[in-house]
Amino acid sequence: MAQWTHAQYDILERAITHGKRISAYRRGTEYVVVPTRLRVISGREAVEATHPTTGDQITLYLDEMDSFEVVK
Repeated sequence: MAQWTHAQYDILERAITHGKRISAYRRGTEYVVVPTRLRVISGREAVEATHPTTGDQITLYLDEMDSFEVVK
């Protein structure tokens, strides 16, 4: 995503607050994760997340994400 909108940030923040899973696409790969935190790492915005079944931690940088949606 080149430029995130306020609405997209709101959706992501709500997913973090309510513990909802998101489906994020990066470089043609889909990641279904539970976002736990939105933060800045070395000047880049990132979502820290957990894989819902394995518990593995993953960091997804917003500037590398093609798209995302909340899983219902």
